[in-house]
Amino acid sequence: MNYQYSGLSSTRGEERSMAILAHLSAIIAMVLSAGWLSFVGPLLVWFLYKDRSGFVRRAAAGSFNFNIWAWVLNAVAWVCLFTVVLIPVSVILWIVAGIMTLWCHIHGALKASRGELYDYPASIRILS
Repeated sequence: MNYQYSGLSSTRGEERSMAILAHLSAIIAMVLSAGWLSFVGPLLVWFLYKDRSGFVRRAAAGSFNFNIWAWVLNAVAWVCLFTVVLIPVSVILWIVAGIMTLWCHIHGALKASRGELYDYPASIRILS
């Protein structure tokens, strides 16, 4: 899906760069915080660009909403871990969350580099 935006002060190149950053900042924050703060990067980009660029706002909101979903999935995995019986389920949930996080954010960044929006396959919609 191509997204056309007649920006106020942003150039198309800047919009693409910030949308790419919105997607990849989640991976960077995930690595730096062992997964606990992966939503901070997209939230910061959303906050800075929500009124300046619809394209960047939608990319950052999608990334943030997906990260909240992945965060909840990880929390469920931790609960399963403490039940001992469900340890295999927790391992599967962590693997699914990790692979989906990497795949979706990289795919979103590649689409943003072409000026296209990426719709994440799962999310808990908080930002729009």
